[in-house]
Amino acid sequence: MDMTFKTPEGRFNYRVCAVIIHEGKLLAMRDRPTSHYYLPGGRVHLHESANDAILREIHEELGIEAKIVRPLWFCENFFALDDGGERYHELSLYYLIDASEAKFLFEHETFTLMEENEIHLFEWLPFEKLRDTYFYPLFLKKEIFHLPEHLTMITERKI
Repeated sequence: MDMTFKTPEGRFNYRVCAVIIHEGKLLAMRDRPTSHYYLPGGRVHLHESANDAILREIHEELGIEAKIVRPLWFCENFFALDDGGERYHELSLYYLIDASEAKFLFEHETFTLMEENEIHLFEWLPFEKLRDTYFYPLFLKKEIFHLPEHLTMITERKI
């Protein structure tokens, strides 16, 4: 069971995200219905550790085994969907991930992969172009240049 629930005031999510970096670029993804980029990852399951969740999500979305280097950020995010719809209160844990064993990831600037019935579009986004890219979370556009050595708390409020 995913750690998400809906209330009359909005939705709560507990999510993990993979920060995968290669040659000054960040691996981002988007799906057909959305126009913005975001990081690979997903919701933590009830009674699942965040470490297990990020490795599971990477395997589900990218089809690879990866290694956790370290947690980077814990972000409390308040936002609404682009269409002015549902409001979210989301807790996300961002991990620096070593995916160097998965050589196919680095062969193309863009690629697509299937997860169940969903097509994920992946792209290597240069750090310096993130500021001009429709990308969430917003804090990462600046913080990607200075990865913390220790877990750092971030609060981002868009609503």
